[in-house]
Amino acid sequence: MNALLRHASFTRFWAARVSSIAAQQMLMLAVSWHMYDLTGSAWDLGLVGLFQFVPAFATTFVAGHCADRMHRGRLVALCLGAQAAVATLLAVSTAMHTVSRDVLLGLSLLLGAIRPFQMSGQQALLPMLVPSSLLAKATALSTVGQQVSVIAGPALGGLLFAVGVNAVYGTCAALFCVSAAMCAFVHYEYVPPPREPVTAETILAGLHFVWRNPLLLGGVSLDLFAVLFGGATALLPIYAREILQVGPQGLGLLRAAPAVGALGVGLYLSRHSIGDGVGKKLLAAVALYGVCIVAFGLSRVFPVSLLLLAIAGGADTVSVVVRQTLVQLETPDRMRGRVAAVNGLFIGASNQLGEFESGVAATALGVVGAVVFGGCATILVSIAWSQLFKPLAQRETL
Repeated sequence: MNALLRHASFTRFWAARVSSIAAQQMLMLAVSWHMYDLTGSAWDLGLVGLFQFVPAFATTFVAGHCADRMHRGRLVALCLGAQAAVATLLAVSTAMHTVSRDVLLGLSLLLGAIRPFQMSGQQALLPMLVPSSLLAKATALSTVGQQVSVIAGPALGGLLFAVGVNAVYGTCAALFCVSAAMCAFVHYEYVPPPREPVTAETILAGLHFVWRNPLLLGGVSLDLFAVLFGGATALLPIYAREILQVGPQGLGLLRAAPAVGALGVGLYLSRHSIGDGVGKKLLAAVALYGVCIVAFGLSRVFPVSLLLLAIAGGADTVSVVVRQTLVQLETPDRMRGRVAAVNGLFIGASNQLGEFESGVAATALGVVGAVVFGGCATILVSIAWSQLFKPLAQRETL
């Protein structure tokens, strides 16, 4: 870890990620609770995710092309500044009592359009800040920072709800501004790429690269389908209010619980290599995640629910570190932005489209039935991928 922290640009980038992810977590916590408070509808909670996914799908490949053509640190800084503006708009509309379901959905569209540019820039920037020999540990430490933010963001957001939702929106705007300033001053050896015409072929080059590489295709699609079915985040406000009856403060703890497990596992992986059999460990971690989601769906005891989400978060961290490291090491730098865009699309689909799937499933099966069904589907996905993507399942080392 000391070797990583000696790289000043990586340290600055890491701090900016911690601050910005905390702001994003707080913002989505506030928007989801605000939406449920306004409408009381699981369907509308699902729409928040759908409205972020649709514009993300439309802008992803352009975002990847920009990440390969522009200074990646400045691109990320611009995206963070735009999110600060969204948080400010939410605060203003709430103060003026003009916030509504349509306002929340409209700003969700805007957030969805911004984030592919941020994700592509971030993922493609990381390998430029550390030597390749430290990339796996840098990925793990970045995951640690992310999980610290996922713990602190919702917990702080839950506390700020006692003051009012505008306290949450204002804090988010401030954190986004600080993060944007730090990213703007991240330095690396940036050499402008040679000019080339912008064509469908150049924009979609990342998708073609992933499609032709079974190991990468298996890794990114595993995340898509596992989290698409197994994510329960969109339904946590209902669990907090109606099933576990713990209110917005309890919701903050539920949102933070997966990050507690992820933090412990991430700290371990930032110091120790995963070792041999990484493909089998990846698939086993996804199956364990599914088992925990099934058990969470059936739990009625708040501490048990927190523990199950924490274990799920730890299992997911193993998956994240393996997949992200393989993506970076298997991709040449000239393609990293566009491949990162494809990876980001799959991650966004798994999270945001997964929230919509949760809302639809909850409407059809009930809240508990939807979560249990999703966890079972995740277990089946891990089994299926072990047969469909042999290069991934049989991968021995990073």
